[in-house]
Amino acid sequence: HGSSNQTGSIFVRSRARIQAFGLTGMWLDPHIIEVHGQGHCCLTMFKGRAEGPQSAQHDLKIQSVLRTLRCLEWPLQPSAVFATLDQAFPNGLDPRASTRILSGLAKQDDLQIALHALSWHTANQYDLNYFHYGAVIDACAKASMWMKALGLTNEMAQNKVECSTITLNAAISACEKSGKWERALQLFSSMAESRLEVDKISFSAAISACEKVAEWEQALGLLADMQQWALIPDAVSNSAAITACEKIGRLQHGLRLLWD
Repeated sequence: HGSSNQTGSIFVRSRARIQAFGLTGMWLDPHIIEVHGQGHCCLTMFKGRAEGPQSAQHDLKIQSVLRTLRCLEWPLQPSAVFATLDQAFPNGLDPRASTRILSGLAKQDDLQIALHALSWHTANQYDLNYFHYGAVIDACAKASMWMKALGLTNEMAQNKVECSTITLNAAISACEKSGKWERALQLFSSMAESRLEVDKISFSAAISACEKVAEWEQALGLLADMQQWALIPDAVSNSAAITACEKIGRLQHGLRLLWD
């Protein structure tokens, strides 16, 4: 019930069911949808309220904000992200909503937006935790941006945010994907020094980092160390250690250690 064109806006003035965004089952009262380019729609804001439980309304708003952020023009400016979040949440955000915003961006590989959104949180002095940082560090790992990942771990320390095994595993993985095996091992060592639990993912990421640069002795050493942590090597860690040995003609050495 409104007018539209490819580059303009649709102003829906009656109650409407929005299906274009996968928001079936939610009734909205006057809202605005912007259409960008080739029918690329983006629900930018609500001027009414969603009927139903408050949690459903909150979920809907989070999804609309995520879509608005992804519709921002490129090259992306931090000020655009800040303004969008300021307008959407003038009264602030609770920790769970912050986690959903940051993890939602990270899962969609919107790393630059996620980094700016994290900066918006810190600029507004939100009480962040390792869930918030972990989501963005994980996105850095997927994008092989090891320096960004390490920068965020340092920022956590500066802001006295408690680190976690999952957070450092993601940072180790970022270094591994970028071939920075020494950095990966430094992070791995810091976990024990910080008395954080080291798990199979920690070892597998560190061993894989060594495998990429054929640091076979380091890889086999880590594989042996798993027993001290009462961890049984899995297919990923075993394969990475064997490959590290194979790259420099030490395949039998690696296989012998596994047999022992």
